[in-house]
Amino acid sequence: MPSSPSCPLCDHTQSYPLPVAGKDYHRCLGCELVWLDPACHLAPAAEKAVYDDHDNRVDDPGYRRFLMRAFGEVLSRLPPPASGLDFGCGPGPALIAMGCEAGYQMAGYDKFYADEPELLTRKYDFITSTEVIEHIADPKGVLNRLWDCLKPGGLLVLQTQRVLGDERFITWRYRHDPTHITFFAEASFRTLAARWRAGVKFPHQDVVIFTKP
Repeated sequence: MPSSPSCPLCDHTQSYPLPVAGKDYHRCLGCELVWLDPACHLAPAAEKAVYDDHDNRVDDPGYRRFLMRAFGEVLSRLPPPASGLDFGCGPGPALIAMGCEAGYQMAGYDKFYADEPELLTRKYDFITSTEVIEHIADPKGVLNRLWDCLKPGGLLVLQTQRVLGDERFITWRYRHDPTHITFFAEASFRTLAARWRAGVKFPHQDVVIFTKP
């Protein structure tokens, strides 16, 4: 009998399969993360083609309202001119524009649209990442790297829809995006908080905030 793959977030060695619509997913028995088997991932060029089709304009009021669920948490907790990084800013970096308009010092990183690795060697008062971490194949490595970029007392604000039970996952619309490959449960984030010895809050059903000691 083949062994189950290790969790890409918590390294737990036990998971169970969730085959759905011809794709192979796995769910961790430790932190409850769900991830798509790497054999089912898109090639980078195909992945970028999906993002190129998005119409996320900097001046779109609806898009700004959507981003405010995450950025509003920064506004209520850290006064400007705090320094921030928007990780996965995309081709239309609206959150960066919102931050600059509010008086923050902002930078943006994106592996397809703003690939400046030196930005991931600096220290920030806060880091935002909205609708990004569900696209990441190595959540442990990426999130640890972002955590290392935070100053003491800094905030890591993540926006992504959280996976619930297995039955709901099977019919979940969020799963249908072919670039969505990693799905976090509340338990997944609590596992991260314990590892980092961080404070964690869930102000919205799709937002989580970590505070660095």
